[in-house]
Amino acid sequence: MAAIQLYNTLSRQLEALRPPTGEPLGMYTCGLTVYDYGHIGNFRTFIAVDVLQRFLLSEGYQLNAVLNLTDIDDKIIERARTAGHGVGEHAAIYARAFEQDMELLGLRQPEHLVRATAHIEAMVAWCDRLIATGHAYISQGSVYFRVASFPAYGALSGKDAESLLVGARVESGLEQKEDARDFVLWKAHKPGEPSWPSPWGPGRPGWHIECSVMAMHYLGASFDLHAGGADLVFPHHENEIAQAEAVTGERFVRHWFHVEFLLVESEKMSKSLGNYYTVRDLIARGVKPSALRYLLASVPPRRSLNFTHEGLEQSAAAVERLTGFRDRLRRNGENQPPAGADRAVEWVRTARENFRAALADNLNTAAALGAVFEMVRAGNAALDAGEMTAQAARAALDFLAYFDGIFGVLGDEDEARLAAYALGTGLELSAPALDMAAIEARLAERAAARARRDYSRSDELRRELEQLGVVVEDVKGGEQKWRVKK
Repeated sequence: MAAIQLYNTLSRQLEALRPPTGEPLGMYTCGLTVYDYGHIGNFRTFIAVDVLQRFLLSEGYQLNAVLNLTDIDDKIIERARTAGHGVGEHAAIYARAFEQDMELLGLRQPEHLVRATAHIEAMVAWCDRLIATGHAYISQGSVYFRVASFPAYGALSGKDAESLLVGARVESGLEQKEDARDFVLWKAHKPGEPSWPSPWGPGRPGWHIECSVMAMHYLGASFDLHAGGADLVFPHHENEIAQAEAVTGERFVRHWFHVEFLLVESEKMSKSLGNYYTVRDLIARGVKPSALRYLLASVPPRRSLNFTHEGLEQSAAAVERLTGFRDRLRRNGENQPPAGADRAVEWVRTARENFRAALADNLNTAAALGAVFEMVRAGNAALDAGEMTAQAARAALDFLAYFDGIFGVLGDEDEARLAAYALGTGLELSAPALDMAAIEARLAERAAARARRDYSRSDELRRELEQLGVVVEDVKGGEQKWRVKK
């Protein structure tokens, strides 16, 4: 079996992941800062990570996966104050909302879902080690990392000394720093903010130290794989490396996996542009979890994804096509005559190999989906021609199960997940309005297809009608009855 190749941001080239050895592969993913609901850009990253993890498990890897929730941060404090919440109360509301969104979209539960506030004592200890080794200094009750003390700073992002401030989070109190490039590890207490004790006085951790300490706590000083959105390369992940390696002298992470940006209708997602969507925004409008997951997984992580409403409709149609083919195999596969068995089984095997090879090549989800739909096209043709045997149908169904174990988009759990989501969130879910003109046109076309015995087209139209929100039943005399899909 060929090795799994992933682009490594640090080396700027494709590299093979460590092969499974019986020891779990250690993986850390930067999760959500829980000041608000997660948006679809966040979940583009989380779904890419989920597909990668599911693929690794299918390849025989064991995983020790860590996903963090940042539950103390400047934004959380500001939003809590605006909402009239306590900081812990505000973070808890949105941490629970994030977990509900994860469940809705079928994201794998990590081995460790961790919160920053549960590890502050360890963060204080790490800051103390950085001070003791000369890599950090105290200034007016805050602690700063001395960037000049770590010559390798900038290796991940490729930034030189002149450009290191570009894209950095703005830190208050620049006059407290030795060097403008330095970043805060511990923030001195301010009135009205939560604080924890430290040798330098009460305060709270900076954003960057949180992830370094939590990653090493669960995975050790050096581990296999770190994931996150491309927006985190600098300064966050650059700072994680510096904080860890300055003390340990070991390579912090062997492989950095970053997911590129999501655009909406070819523009940057922004509330001011009116194109900012959370998961629950879309679900409340009648979008199915399987369709949203399919769209967010459909573009390889190394390419930007342009989120459009047309693309969302196409994703829903693709899910319907897949489930329709699977249902057709289940209904008709074992009733077909035994012609062409060897050819069909070999062809399913080839599709499966192409699917696996695409994912092993830098998680090329687009090519992997192409292999699946090539199988669907040829499988429908084989069914139409009466060349699909029970053996071939079973092979195709096995492949679809393998595919869905990784992509998780066949939609079988949509209704149950939506019901649980509505119950847990109190969200009122609205079904999309019926397009009666489109429904009537497809019903008429389907009646004509059945009259000329074009059952392949009839089945396609049935699936299109399901996508429009109605279920069709055939009755004696060639009539069609339809009802609104529940």
